[in-house]
Amino acid sequence: MQNRKKVNLVWFRNDLRVRDNHVLTNAMKSHLPLIALYAFDPRHYEETKYGFKKTEKFRAQFLIESVKCLHQELNNLNIGLYTSTETPEQAIHQLQHDFEIEEIFFQKEWTSEEKKVESEIKKVHPEIKLNSTYNQFLFHPEDIPFNDFKHIPEVFTQFRKACEKQSKVRAELPIPHAQDHAHFINFTSKIPSLNDLGLDNFKVDSRTAFPFKGGEKNAWERLNNYFWKTKKLQYYKKTRNGLLGTDYSSKFSPWLANGSISAVSIYHQVKKFEKEIKKNQDTYWLIFELIWRDYFKYISLKYGNSIFKLGGILNKDYKWNNHEKAFKQWINGQTPEDFVNANMIELGKTGFMSNRGRQNVNSYWAKEWQQDWRKGAAYFEAMLIDYDVHSNWGNWMYNSGVGNDPRDRKFNIRRQAERYDSNGTYQRTWLQENLF
Repeated sequence: MQNRKKVNLVWFRNDLRVRDNHVLTNAMKSHLPLIALYAFDPRHYEETKYGFKKTEKFRAQFLIESVKCLHQELNNLNIGLYTSTETPEQAIHQLQHDFEIEEIFFQKEWTSEEKKVESEIKKVHPEIKLNSTYNQFLFHPEDIPFNDFKHIPEVFTQFRKACEKQSKVRAELPIPHAQDHAHFINFTSKIPSLNDLGLDNFKVDSRTAFPFKGGEKNAWERLNNYFWKTKKLQYYKKTRNGLLGTDYSSKFSPWLANGSISAVSIYHQVKKFEKEIKKNQDTYWLIFELIWRDYFKYISLKYGNSIFKLGGILNKDYKWNNHEKAFKQWINGQTPEDFVNANMIELGKTGFMSNRGRQNVNSYWAKEWQQDWRKGAAYFEAMLIDYDVHSNWGNWMYNSGVGNDPRDRKFNIRRQAERYDSNGTYQRTWLQENLF
């Protein structure tokens, strides 16, 4: 414990990038050497009460790729990344044994599991200053036109119009300058494999709509391809309800979910595209979707743990069922609806599903079968590459009649299949092996 080196620590959470990262930029203004941490929290890989892991193999693999990329990006800035398969509390305790950490910089979170981790760190190491920053919004919380989070509107359209009219998206922060090489501390900790996390290796299914890899570099490659090489952005609204292939939508959501790219960066690239290539409803619609993402974050800030409750934020007292047989049929694609089945098989084999598919399988589970919507949301949490706590639980509430849908709509699955898969190509793609 003698003569421990004084350092500051950047604790990475869902902000696995160096460009437009307020946490990293703030940390690098300090005079002390900077080290970084990413903890693969073992609690995220435990089995839930429903019989599947909290994080299954698809998102875990994407996360491993993202952390490997972050490691390289931080190396370029002369910042060593310490990786751990212990809890963040334990990893920080270990680092504090080897160094004298003055301050920890990290992304501000507000959902209960994340807040609990922060409380634990504070309790074990009261001597360390904790410095958290909002780092995941399009419209920064200080810039939205509402007095406080309690005044966030219940209807998305009101929120969107107010923000578009009265708020401004902040400038994108550049990649910081590298710290002095003399401050570089090279850690020998290794980034875990799927097996290390208790998960099985897998081959990417050739039919997947998301064959991409994790990490900031890959996020920007995707953006450059979708915006600048193919210019597909100019058709985004027309194609976004597609079901097959890589380019029916932007596919940014997995990188946004773990913070490999920021909503602010994407917004400014859209604005650049509008200036240099084309401005239309399609280009605007991508920004519209980024505002939806923000909205669900603000709803969870407003309502806290109510987003995880059976009655949702509306405190509805519906009668919900909990049939294990129904759950197995739904997740295995063995319901009477082929459109639901195809989407659930796609999710089970790839960790991805279109927005159109998500709305339909959610509506079917919660409104046709009237099964506990939280079980469906938990399954999505386990399986989706692009799981984001706010968007996932917000969308599930919305489509289950306990959230922010003022019309409480219910999908007609057959009509949806006829409209979006009129020739049945999508359903055949995913159901063919189940036909024999």
